[in-house]
Amino acid sequence: MAAGFAQAGNQLYTGERSYRFIQRSNLWFLIAGILIIASVAIPFLRGGFNFGIEFTGGSEFMISQTENTEISVGEDAVASVTDQEATVTHIAENTIRVQTEELDDAETLEVGQALQEGYGVGADQVSSTFIGPVWGDHISQQMMIGLAVFLALVALYMALYFRTWKMSVAAIAGLAFVVVVTVGIYAATNFEVTPSAIIGFLTILSYALYDTMVVFDKIRENLASLHEQKDQTFTERVNLAINQTLVRSVNTSVVGILPVGSILFIGSWLLGAGTLRDIALALFTGIIVGTVATIFVQAPLYARMRRGDADIKAHTEEVLALREERLELSEGKIASITASGTPLDEDGKPVAFPPLPEPEEEDEEDDPVELLDLDVVLSGDTAESEGEEQR
Repeated sequence: MAAGFAQAGNQLYTGERSYRFIQRSNLWFLIAGILIIASVAIPFLRGGFNFGIEFTGGSEFMISQTENTEISVGEDAVASVTDQEATVTHIAENTIRVQTEELDDAETLEVGQALQEGYGVGADQVSSTFIGPVWGDHISQQMMIGLAVFLALVALYMALYFRTWKMSVAAIAGLAFVVVVTVGIYAATNFEVTPSAIIGFLTILSYALYDTMVVFDKIRENLASLHEQKDQTFTERVNLAINQTLVRSVNTSVVGILPVGSILFIGSWLLGAGTLRDIALALFTGIIVGTVATIFVQAPLYARMRRGDADIKAHTEEVLALREERLELSEGKIASITASGTPLDEDGKPVAFPPLPEPEEEDEEDDPVELLDLDVVLSGDTAESEGEEQR
């Protein structure tokens, strides 16, 4: 299996096998647009996000060293005192967290007593804290500032590194796609949005940027000699770069998904450790969406923005004209051409394009003007030499 995977990677790198990513960009853009619309609509349909107490404010109770970790016990304890809905989480071994909206002092004492009785612990094992909404607003504001600064620095770095603003715009568009889709998944799953989740968002943006840099750097390398060759068009060169880095992108994503998936599925759902669930979902979703965005959004978008340039259009027309001329010379031996520009026969095996005929050289002897000039020069030289001998 490993040998077959390595062989497939070599075929993708050399262009023997190629997937038409750029050529099907209209389909990818349509799917991306649907995902963006759905991600924006889901929060409105579900009534917003499930923001944590750090953003909304409220009361929080921590029950430690308890043998009973059932969620329903905490919910019943809060319901016996107030009609406010409680969020109960098993955050660690023998530790329960109960969050509610803001409670007054009397309600806080009553809920604390109910939790002691429900979980069978002492007063020193139940602690309560209060988080005001002002602090939550401050956290939200800092989050937006951090995201804006990050995107601005990314755009500047991409423009300086690749020396083209179009790559920078394509990269930022892909990062925006990652953020919107990941936020939509959070809204759809009703996972709690906490400061840890925000950290996860910034982490996946950095991860997605790394994958983007790998693919775009290969695109720039392939385009460096674009006009020096006439075998591949601009679109085929960009598509070849994606295929050449496809195996690396997939391997990197799998390596990142495995530990994060262990935290999300095993640690959170099977073992009940809910403290890492919010950041794990952001990382798990972001790694997948980031890889997809690079291949299906960012690189095709850059190709779409560049292929209308005058030099690109002229080179593409020249390559296609030469290819058509070679196809006529092949006398039916070439059945198709791959996305990387490799001609194939009817059996799907690579064949070589027949060489174009050499241009005919002009015969200088047929030019009477040149012969006349030559006679004049020779006659002049002869007369001059005869005069020197007479002297």
